[in-house]
Amino acid sequence: MTTWLTRLGLPAGIALLVALALHAGMRDVQHAIGAAGFALLWLVPLHAMTLLPDAHAWRLLLGSRVSLTYLWWVATVREAVSRLLPVASVGGEFVGVRLARWKIDDTGVVGASVIVEVLVTMAVQYVFAALGLVIIVAQTGHNALLVTVGAALVLSLPLPVVGFVVLRRGGLFHALERGAVRWCKLLPMGGRWPLRIDGARFDAAIDALVRKPRLLLRAFVWQFAGYLLGASEVYVALWILGHPVSAGGAIAVEALAQAARHAAFFVPGALGVQEAVVVLLARLFGVDEAAALSLALVRRGRELVLGCAALASWQYAESKRAVRA
Repeated sequence: MTTWLTRLGLPAGIALLVALALHAGMRDVQHAIGAAGFALLWLVPLHAMTLLPDAHAWRLLLGSRVSLTYLWWVATVREAVSRLLPVASVGGEFVGVRLARWKIDDTGVVGASVIVEVLVTMAVQYVFAALGLVIIVAQTGHNALLVTVGAALVLSLPLPVVGFVVLRRGGLFHALERGAVRWCKLLPMGGRWPLRIDGARFDAAIDALVRKPRLLLRAFVWQFAGYLLGASEVYVALWILGHPVSAGGAIAVEALAQAARHAAFFVPGALGVQEAVVVLLARLFGVDEAAALSLALVRRGRELVLGCAALASWQYAESKRAVRA
């Protein structure tokens, strides 16, 4: 199902991006980006810094057993994999587990930290999107957008709630492991596949984290701080492009753009979708269409520059590790 959605989503996203470019006028967009010049390159280190709070939140869930610098590097790789590769926005988590295991040789602990972190991230995204909606209504008065996006958030809320309840009850991965064993016994090999995941230990590691509300709250606060800091990219980019907005406007654009990106997980890189939402929201705060599309394209360019650098560093680290092995 996801494969078919991806095959349909990619051409649809490209078509949407082309339509935006034609409507805004690429000559005006090129002029706006050209006038800003090399100052836009500051967005690359700025975005890299916004990943530090997120890395610190993950470090808390890992019991501070890994340095912040290392987890920050892993965070850049995770983001690059999820955003630049066709992995339905979840492949970065698997890569993160692999890289974290280079420092902590316990798949259960590392995997549990990533699963709980994803649940915390979902909670952060809901609160951040709600904050963006409140700012839009307060500063622009677009109640129709509040109703539409608010209804979407409410309808999708059961997903993380059910996920948290299931993990809180425990036994999920142990049950999956038992099911895998039964399935393997039906194969010609007679179930002799070496199952490396200890489901009971995995469940115990998750349970140990979800039973610490203060720890989860601290991770939530750090991740939320990272999302707020991420809005500075919108603020600085529009300021460089000559169309400054308020801090509240930058937060609203970032919040709804993040929500749209995760909702459009079936479109590789949310291509076209992210640009359309950024243009729509920037227009609400008085930014003209050419500058709004320039913002969207500049963010995409920053994503490529930082993401490609992160992927290259990951492959270099993998090759060095292979040589040592």
